[in-house]
Amino acid sequence: MFIGVYKHQLDAKNRFRIPAKLKDELGSSYLVTKGGNGCLYVLPQKVTDKLMEEFSKINIFNLEEQKPMRMFFSSSAMVEEDVQGRALLPTELKDFAKINKDIVIVGVGTKIEIWASEVWEEYSNDANDFDKMCKVLEKMGSKND
Repeated sequence: MFIGVYKHQLDAKNRFRIPAKLKDELGSSYLVTKGGNGCLYVLPQKVTDKLMEEFSKINIFNLEEQKPMRMFFSSSAMVEEDVQGRALLPTELKDFAKINKDIVIVGVGTKIEIWASEVWEEYSNDANDFDKMCKVLEKMGSKND
């Protein structure tokens, strides 16, 4: 499980490092793709495999379902770390997430997110009403038995 918030920076060659606390479960090769709310999703191989299984069920003639699949794969990159544990962030993904240099890496259960620092600050300040978040979690059926 991925949890926590980590502040980092891209280096001069647009490389980043996944924090050590997240690295074991993620591995050294993973998928980076456009995510919701302007962030990037970092998906471990096991999550990518599950997505591939679901995408393989889409009929090739179902044009409505084909478009999201095309958009997902065309905006994704398989990333491999170098010997120093750095991974290159493709320019298209960097631009999508409005990343300049400062990034925030967030563990979100089964995935990791990469945010531009400024975008994360704005998002997390808006999302900081824990009472509202508790209401959402309550609807999910969380019980403290």
